[in-house]
Amino acid sequence: MPRSVNAVASRARRKRILKQAKGYYGKRKNVYTVAKNIVEKGLTYAFVGRKLKKREYRQLWIARINAAVREEGLSYSVFIDKLNKKGITLDRKVLADLAMNEPESFKALINSVK
Repeated sequence: MPRSVNAVASRARRKRILKQAKGYYGKRKNVYTVAKNIVEKGLTYAFVGRKLKKREYRQLWIARINAAVREEGLSYSVFIDKLNKKGITLDRKVLADLAMNEPESFKALINSVK
């Protein structure tokens, strides 16, 4: 009796990996064993990147808030401390957006905590 190897599933598995490797250079895009390793590594980078993205955005927001607050003669840490003491619970994303897009209202916020 011949051996059953389930070629349909094997081909689908290889096809899925090669489809993910589309756009890669050289053997990376069409040799299964090379593509499998590269796609796996790429997925690892994607996982790590999702974590780094959060850090980088928070860093950007803090830099924007700091730049806007220093124009008014405060530092970032003093500003955040005064916000907390006043009980204003705006997160850094919203504060950075205000500082960039609505400088007048951000200045009013700074004056309210001074």
